[in-house]
Amino acid sequence: MQQLTDTEADVDKKRVFELAAELFGILSTPTRLRILNALCDKEKSVSELLAEIETTQPNLSQHLNLLYRAGVLAKRKEGTQVYYRVQSEQAVALCRTVCTQIAIELDESGGIANGRRLAPRHP
Repeated sequence: MQQLTDTEADVDKKRVFELAAELFGILSTPTRLRILNALCDKEKSVSELLAEIETTQPNLSQHLNLLYRAGVLAKRKEGTQVYYRVQSEQAVALCRTVCTQIAIELDESGGIANGRRLAPRHP
């Protein structure tokens, strides 16, 4: 097995951070997180998602399209209905981990040291 040079290792590290930042950017809005949460258990039509997520149809479609183009969601068409489902279980796992940790922190009312918190403290 060939060992990477320092320059190659730096390029690989840089690429990892770029891809992580891209994924965090894709997941950076509450609406997209709600969409992922709504689709965790089963695929749903756009109209089913609209009933669960408080937003307009054009706004929901924009978010769904971005998640689809990024490979986080998959879709299929049945008649006039479009159904979406999770494509990237890794994105869902990341979202679930971060949201669960923040929920724990919110529940613990100050029991976690600032340096160990994910969620910013608001007065």
